[in-house]
Amino acid sequence: MLKDRFKYDMAVLTARAFAETVPELFQKDPQMPIFRAEDIYERIEKPKNPEMGNFALPLFEFARLIKGNPNELNQRLTDFQNRMALADPDLAHLTFSAAGGFNNCRIKTAALAEAVLREIFQKKNDYGASDMGMGKNIVIDYSSPNIAKPFGVAHLRTTAIGHSLYRIFKKMGYNCIGVNHLGDWGTQFGKLIVAYRLWGSEEELRGDPIGKLLELYVRYHKEEESDSSLTDAARAAFKALEDGHPEETELWEKFRDYSITAFEKTYRRLGIKFDHYSGESFYNDKIEPALSRLEKAGLLEMSQGALTVNLDKYHLPPCLLRRSDGATLYATRDVAAVLYRWETFHFEKALYVVASAQRDHFQQVFKVIELLDEAEKHLPEEKVALHLVHVDFGWIKFQDDIMSTRKGNIVFLEDVLDRAAELAREKIVEKNPELPDIDKISRMIGHGAVIFGDLASRRQKDINFVWSEVLNFEGGTGPYLQYTHARLSSLIRKYNRDIGPDVDFKLLDNPEESRVLDMLYHFPQIVYDSAREYEPFIICSYLLELGSAFNRVYQRKDADGRSVKIISDDSALSSARMALVASVRTVINEGLHLLGIESPEEM
Repeated sequence: MLKDRFKYDMAVLTARAFAETVPELFQKDPQMPIFRAEDIYERIEKPKNPEMGNFALPLFEFARLIKGNPNELNQRLTDFQNRMALADPDLAHLTFSAAGGFNNCRIKTAALAEAVLREIFQKKNDYGASDMGMGKNIVIDYSSPNIAKPFGVAHLRTTAIGHSLYRIFKKMGYNCIGVNHLGDWGTQFGKLIVAYRLWGSEEELRGDPIGKLLELYVRYHKEEESDSSLTDAARAAFKALEDGHPEETELWEKFRDYSITAFEKTYRRLGIKFDHYSGESFYNDKIEPALSRLEKAGLLEMSQGALTVNLDKYHLPPCLLRRSDGATLYATRDVAAVLYRWETFHFEKALYVVASAQRDHFQQVFKVIELLDEAEKHLPEEKVALHLVHVDFGWIKFQDDIMSTRKGNIVFLEDVLDRAAELAREKIVEKNPELPDIDKISRMIGHGAVIFGDLASRRQKDINFVWSEVLNFEGGTGPYLQYTHARLSSLIRKYNRDIGPDVDFKLLDNPEESRVLDMLYHFPQIVYDSAREYEPFIICSYLLELGSAFNRVYQRKDADGRSVKIISDDSALSSARMALVASVRTVINEGLHLLGIESPEEM
């Protein structure tokens, strides 16, 4: 689907240039698809060095096909492209240059400014949106904390990444379905039931439910190291829970209710809502139908009394679906969940935003679904496994130690958010004590610092959670971008006039302004790339670069070393520059929104 007018103009012109400069090749094969504008369009990329232009077409593949030298081919193409652009008024906005084997194209600043700024003013925060998704469903499984445990920093990554992907895919035209697959089932609840019976009380639970439940869980694992009978007791308690025994069920429901109340408090702080708030327990009555389908497909085997799917042929461990004592596992419920979600939502994709440590688990589950697709002879469009994606991410550590609830060295996310807001407030009081709504803005900045600190690294990279770095309000951080947004807002208030796209675009002609225009122009591609790679980091990196590019405009000096003012006595120039300011603010605001971060008007 070709949507980028300038990029397509380059592709059309380059296709014509090929036809003129390499006619002998076209005479041999006039239908050769690689030289069609559409195929050239797909090969055009953004130059690594922005000074080279807006687009670059690598010619090495083309030169290899005609058995020619890419540098020589580039010179022939460039000469022809520039002659054609001069002769055709519809293409006069393009200029070309040769750099080795890269055919570079630059859009003239006035044409770029007019196209980009008009589109941003017309679409506002919808700039960069797309109908690519065509309303198709994308199920995003994220956050998914375990009940009876606190919402720790370890769950920040899945929550922040998943929430951002939800907003990104929605902007791409998909119907997003956010699922919070609560960890509310499994043998750990047998452990907690045993621990509560031995050491817990209703009075303590009412006073500090999550803190007490964590204490019981940690104590259980410590005691289990020297008392193996606790392991058997926990398995028996969970089996009783699976069988619906009243006492175990009542305790489980109590743990669940306390936990959800605590989770929702955190989600409200982060502005997150889920479309489906169903945990593992939701799939209990869907397990037997799923196992029946696997059995009918001939995929189930008995191994030492346990029910498995043998995956040796695929160099994977067997997928254990039912223990010898009859208890089910994570994999059982995940298989049932996949089948239920497919039948309910018929999704275009189902994303599982879960840590890289669970990679083997999802490889097993997805392979079981793939084998079921084959056994049931599904048509290509009906093959569920083709639509499943594990969006994995690295560990988050605290002072170089991976956090584990079992060890008890967990850092509560609520405490981190509180600390970030406190630090933000201290800085605001120091620099702007008269600022209205200090507490509200402090929370916006503090929460933004934590979320951006998570998303600003590629998701598969491990993060070492260090207070001084995460809560740093200088440099490449969320607060830096929020401050840039606030400063842009302040400029607009100071200008105090209507701002619109009907300006003299030729006035935005200095290199710093051209760089900002180029970055604004590429924002839709940035959103697309983030969706394609399931990577909010791309937006983070882009916003930091955009903020830095605008600050060079803001801090620019003339030949005499005097500061160049954005608002000056030259009304035409001020009007043009303020149109640029408003457009940058719109894109930063929308980029932060896609990351799940609010943009303050003042700081």
